Amino acid sequence: MDAFLDIETTGFIGGNSYPTVVGVAIDFPGDWSVEQLVGDAITPAAIEHVLEGVTTIYTFNGSSFDLPFLAWKPGVDLRRQFEHQDLMHTCRRAGLRGGLKRIERTLGIDRADLPDMDGHDAVLLWRKYLDEANTSALELLLEYNRADVENLYTLRNILRQQHDWRT
Repeated sequence: MDAFLDIETTGFIGGNSYPTVVGVAIDFPGDWSVEQLVGDAITPAAIEHVLEGVTTIYTFNGSSFDLPFLAWKPGVDLRRQFEHQDLMHTCRRAGLRGGLKRIERTLGIDRADLPDMDGHDAVLLWRKYLDEANTSALELLLEYNRADVENLYTLRNILRQQHDWRT
């Protein structure tokens, strides 16, 4: 079973940074599920529970950021437990350059009605949620993360179809 994982954080690895959202889309045979762990709910046990039955995790730049970050905080090393495919490297081999949002635009992958956002915006939304108890900021952050994990699935499928890439 395949999972598509993306995290939002308060910054880079080190210091007082921590993950704020762990989003996982799971491609169950004949079904689709998105789970999002938020704040204090992000624990090794919760992450492992969400990934139960998964064999392969897909990320974008996950080998450099998402998976090392989760190994650091909260201390769950998914690299040891699952096969991992970093779609950023697959995109590079297919001649697609830039970050996830740029590649999505290049390939015509839609982000619905979400404003043009990036990881810095995700940090600001989390701060707004914490500082002001602004649930709208949290909802937008979760929507942004959900689009990331769902679009990883679409990206993987486009790479398979248009670039004859297989895992």
